[in-house]
Amino acid sequence: MRLRRGVPLAVAAGLVLAIAGVGAAAAPAAGPFVCSGTYHNPGLLKGTYRDGVVVKGVCAVKAGKAHVFGTLLVTRGSALGAVFGAHHSSLTVTGNLVVGKGAAAFLGCKANPDGSGMPCFDDPNMKHPTLKSHAVVSGSIVENSPLGVIVHNSSIGRNLTETGGGGGLSCNPPKSGIFAAIKSPVFSDLEDSTVGGNVALSGLKSCWTGLARDRIGGSLTINNNTMADPDAIEILANQIAKNLSCSGNSHAAGLPPIAQPVWDNADTSPSGALYPRGAEPNTVGGTRTGQCVLASPATPGGTLGPGPF
Repeated sequence: MRLRRGVPLAVAAGLVLAIAGVGAAAAPAAGPFVCSGTYHNPGLLKGTYRDGVVVKGVCAVKAGKAHVFGTLLVTRGSALGAVFGAHHSSLTVTGNLVVGKGAAAFLGCKANPDGSGMPCFDDPNMKHPTLKSHAVVSGSIVENSPLGVIVHNSSIGRNLTETGGGGGLSCNPPKSGIFAAIKSPVFSDLEDSTVGGNVALSGLKSCWTGLARDRIGGSLTINNNTMADPDAIEILANQIAKNLSCSGNSHAAGLPPIAQPVWDNADTSPSGALYPRGAEPNTVGGTRTGQCVLASPATPGGTLGPGPF
């Protein structure tokens, strides 16, 4: 998939087209503000919302800063896009972000010099992107059977938990929804971000998922996830203050036996071939257990280790 090396430009362009509408920001009333819209005419979050926000349909943060106090809820089947850098756009949630069943949320954007990361979807020069947007959630991100949640260049004060969900065991773009609009397989990831507490992913069935270059103040737990891509799940160059635990992770039936359930190295071939792979080990302050103890094989038929995952 090579998604860790940045979202393909076609995906970025697709999202621009998918939620290209300008939308309109209405003045918040008493109680949670309802942000609603479609891919062609999304709702717009801009300014301050004192009583929380509920997303119904498609909502974007693309015209400046948005600050939500309380809970930001992305309801079932809805989509939130906060991956735009023009107009100094950014999202801050003083509270929790909750992503419901079948919903999607894209937070933060920044392209790294080595090609990793994710450019902002409105960057005028995708070949040499310079825009960035930093998202902040002071509380936790809670994902209850979401379709996909993509987090880059973000700060999360407490925990990130993704339980269940995903787009199923396929790497084909779906026929409807936000991932269909951007012509991308369904995936979730967490990259170039900080999490003050724990990160836990469990029961996810999707094309691909990964965590790269994150600073995690607690423990990272990756359990019972099933992926369709042969080099998912990638856990790369993270700094984990406490423990790293991986168990019960697997791939869809029919994949080559060389496929590993978790990887601490990434493919380096320009063609996206599974090998060769470059090591990107994790720094772990506590213990490594389960499938994340020894380094992943770097060559076909190689053995685990000898170094730590």
